[in-house]
Amino acid sequence: MALDMNIDELLVIGDFDLLISQVQGEWATKNEKILSYVNLAQRLCKKFRKIEFRHTPRAQKEFADALATIASIIQHLESSRIDPLRISLKEEHAHFCHVEAEPDGKSWYNDIKMYLEKREYLEGITNRQKKTIRRMANGFFLNKEILY
Repeated sequence: MALDMNIDELLVIGDFDLLISQVQGEWATKNEKILSYVNLAQRLCKKFRKIEFRHTPRAQKEFADALATIASIIQHLESSRIDPLRISLKEEHAHFCHVEAEPDGKSWYNDIKMYLEKREYLEGITNRQKKTIRRMANGFFLNKEILY
């Protein structure tokens, strides 16, 4: 696909260090079943002006999976150029980020937490709002005072 789009520089992120090393020619390929694939990959690599392989350990492959998902859903209609994707990694987990309080002074998750704690709703809400709270509560669980 990258060749069809006339891409001349490519970053390949993979979680299988052995295969990356085999494609780069650093290690020999002994498995006959994958030898033809490695040879094909090596021939394709020569068609790029620059190609870089980056190993991502399986434990950290969420990033590679996310990139693959993004790549599979973006449509590039008649475009020979794709703008680079700018990604910034946070130094701390999202739960450390500041969340503004709602105008009533309560957190955005207050209704969900109350429902999970007591199976109760705020007074005066509609049946539709109750249904929404129940649906949203399915994505959370409460451990003592902490909502996950």
